[in-house]
Amino acid sequence: MELWIRYGTIEDAALIADISHQTFYETFAASNKKEDMEKFLGQQFTKGKLMLEVGSPENTFLLAMYGNDVAGYVKLRESRAPRSLGNMPSLEIARLYAMKPMIGKGVGQLMMQKSLDIARERNKEVVWLGVWEKNQRAIDFYTKWGFQKFDETDFLLGNDWQLDWLMKKNVWW
Repeated sequence: MELWIRYGTIEDAALIADISHQTFYETFAASNKKEDMEKFLGQQFTKGKLMLEVGSPENTFLLAMYGNDVAGYVKLRESRAPRSLGNMPSLEIARLYAMKPMIGKGVGQLMMQKSLDIARERNKEVVWLGVWEKNQRAIDFYTKWGFQKFDETDFLLGNDWQLDWLMKKNVWW
């Protein structure tokens, strides 16, 4: 079977919400307090809120597929650029997750390449993202793709204020 990418549609809203919830939990539960994860997933990252994101015009969802199975997903967002980027036309990679059994099988590479291609198609100068300072695997992945830290921001997980690095990559080089 081959990996391929398709755009997520409004019909995929429940699926995208479910995999968003699952991949977030799998990625961060072991490194955080149970109470903070439960509060975040139960209040800030609910299925209803996640489903509403799929229909929002500033969001683009991509589904990485392995045959007929979802291998990962990306949420691209065209709003909320950090002040430190100035007025530079930008695209945010708001989420990029591979399903746990697919990690290390090229899913992240495929999704990142497609995200950069979309940024070029939309005439963006920069792609940026936020990543938890303690998520070294993700930081290493983004660094390998040429992303560099340019700022920091706070992220509230339940009751725990955490630090996210903001990383960016110029699209046209």
